[in-house]
Amino acid sequence: MDRPHSEILSILARSKGAALKAFGETLIPQLGDIDVQKSQTGLVMLPMRDTAQGTAFHLGEVLVSEAQIKRGDLQGYGMRKGRDLEAAMAMALVDLAMQSDMATEDCHAFVSAQKQLQDAEDHTTLCEVEATRVDMETF
Repeated sequence: MDRPHSEILSILARSKGAALKAFGETLIPQLGDIDVQKSQTGLVMLPMRDTAQGTAFHLGEVLVSEAQIKRGDLQGYGMRKGRDLEAAMAMALVDLAMQSDMATEDCHAFVSAQKQLQDAEDHTTLCEVEATRVDMETF
């Protein structure tokens, strides 16, 4: 299944760091020489939307790790929450490999597996939240 680029990046950004790094390592020999454009940590503003008024506001700042790599005319990008430059670099490697049509099946399989894990985690979290819901009409 072909996913939009933004969805792939979102899935990779939420992937477990260890799994992402292990998979990214397998792509390095296939990609060959790459140019690291950026590998840094920084703060970004966290945008939120007020559900009552519908207005946007910034909740605060979030520490992120960011990586950008280049191979020829193609660029790979990774940004992840926290201070894990290796995971951000691995994310950029996967992005670059997919754009370069290298290890495409492996990359799509990895992204699909991560999406299934994330969906299961989200379902569990929603069930836990639902268990704490109080129906005020019963009081």
